[in-house]
Amino acid sequence: MEDRASPRLLDAERLIQERLGDRPLDFDSMLAVSNIYRAATAVRRSAERGVLAQFGLSWGGFTTLWVLWVWGEMRTADLAEECDLSKATLTGVVKTLEKRGFVERRQVESDRRRVTVALTDAGLDTIESLFPRFNRYEGEMVRELSTDEKQALAGLLRRVIVAAGQA
Repeated sequence: MEDRASPRLLDAERLIQERLGDRPLDFDSMLAVSNIYRAATAVRRSAERGVLAQFGLSWGGFTTLWVLWVWGEMRTADLAEECDLSKATLTGVVKTLEKRGFVERRQVESDRRRVTVALTDAGLDTIESLFPRFNRYEGEMVRELSTDEKQALAGLLRRVIVAAGQA
């Protein structure tokens, strides 16, 4: 498969090899993990500037709506974990989504200290309208990959996620 990496990215990788090449480092692992981070950051930024900006949502806001759409009403601690957000960050995201009428917080009757978060009708309408556009965006991000390559990439990344202890 042809490598279509930007010259800047390839220059950075060459520079790393030149500067650190005499050290006993695992360069293949370094470049793999570095590129995972770069890819995740690039995809997130592109999504926020593109499809999510059309809906006035941050990545955290989108992720929160998506998780609630798929899993339903959740305790805030579970929602923070599923969204991969700190509890403090989730609190700010939920406040913003609540002000926009997309989610509501509910106290758990059996334990008033616990709170759940649920989509409102407006939140449901938003995620149902947004997600097909987001999915087309996802397709654009991996358009250069074959179906087999997409499936292989997803499988490889799952293994990295498990190794990082995030599964």
